[in-house]
Amino acid sequence: MIAYVGHMQKQTLENTCFRRVLFTGKHIQVVVMCLGPGEEIGDEVHQGVDQYFRIEQGEATFVFNEGQEHRVGDGDVVVVPAGTYHNVINSSKTKALKLSTLYSPPNHPDGTVQQTKADAEEAEALAHR
Repeated sequence: MIAYVGHMQKQTLENTCFRRVLFTGKHIQVVVMCLGPGEEIGDEVHQGVDQYFRIEQGEATFVFNEGQEHRVGDGDVVVVPAGTYHNVINSSKTKALKLSTLYSPPNHPDGTVQQTKADAEEAEALAHR
């Protein structure tokens, strides 16, 4: 794909997969995510990757370096600099959290679609073997 052209809000709201890569360029990757009620990404760090999040639907708690917490909701943006431990937790017990994220540089194989968090964890384990 030479470029990505699409309606991000629509793509994000329609996504039901834990993670879906929409576009991978040389220096950036476009991803949409859906976290079920109470679900979280899990504490992670990307040493050489900056990450931008935009919440389209729902409420989330972002936890940085296992201590600093920020509550965010519809329309909010969070930028996580490379080397920062972070977790994203769906604060709702009843509604899905819909968000998009940009990785710079890309962080996942192009075309990645992971239906569930378990699928994502399995792929991560295989990648580190």
